[in-house]
Amino acid sequence: MSTDDAHDETTDQLVFQNPVSRYPVVEAPKQDQPEPGLDAGLEPKTDRGQHSYRGTGRLKGRRALITGADSGIGAAVAIALAREGADVALNYLPDEEEDAQWVKGQIEDAGRKVVLLPGDLTERSFCEQLPDRAADELGGLDLLINNAGKQIAQDSIEDISDEQFTDTFTVNIIAMFRITKSALKHMPAGSTIVNSTSIQAYSPSPTLLDYASTKAAINNFTKGLAQQLAPKGIRVNAVAPGPIWTPLQVSDGQPKEKLPQFGQNTPLGRAGQPTELAPAYVFLSSPESSYVVGETLNVNGGRPTP
Repeated sequence: MSTDDAHDETTDQLVFQNPVSRYPVVEAPKQDQPEPGLDAGLEPKTDRGQHSYRGTGRLKGRRALITGADSGIGAAVAIALAREGADVALNYLPDEEEDAQWVKGQIEDAGRKVVLLPGDLTERSFCEQLPDRAADELGGLDLLINNAGKQIAQDSIEDISDEQFTDTFTVNIIAMFRITKSALKHMPAGSTIVNSTSIQAYSPSPTLLDYASTKAAINNFTKGLAQQLAPKGIRVNAVAPGPIWTPLQVSDGQPKEKLPQFGQNTPLGRAGQPTELAPAYVFLSSPESSYVVGETLNVNGGRPTP
């Protein structure tokens, strides 16, 4: 049973929701935001679970660090973790403060502690210090969600500058390596790490050459690290989103002419909402998935994957 399924309190019966029509098809107007993009300025608005996600205490007492936690998938995961009982440290770029403050309010409304840790993941020293700061503020660290990502669409490899290529790899996979390496000294047996990869790892779009390459690397990193850390009682897994409606898409993450039809090529016929990703992260973080190690859980509206 999904944490988002509706419940009719008058009849005490579950009201099942058709996944095809649960959310409207995103028919976004052509729009543009400068990087990194804000949920506050996105049209149509995203569903980050603020009205629908109901926790069941599965992560009570956990202490989590989430990168890219201000908007989109990261925001939905932060809300879900808090409603499941976790205290949360949010990392994001300073330019995303408006979105981060909104997420902070959601976590506080859930009665959990929240710590704001803005900073640039292209900076090595910041990445290395981030888990230490989170552990100090939260009183420990046992859940790491590596979610931050950079995605810029380009029609040709010749249009990808060396700066874009380097920054995409630095944010998406090098920062993940650095943060994870630094976090391990804080993480006892029973801790979990969940990395955000993508359907692009399996089915790369020609306009996302650099981004898709990093997502394939994340898959490999996840499976290798999972084998290394499993004997220590630390589980590592990944979630691979399909087309999810987030600010990433309008801050040059997609060609502007494709925005009105974004996600409509999935078997469900629509793009996903960030809240539809959150239960996957919760499952991989919770004791219920104790025998799941090195797995990539695909949440993509039905697109076939290996």
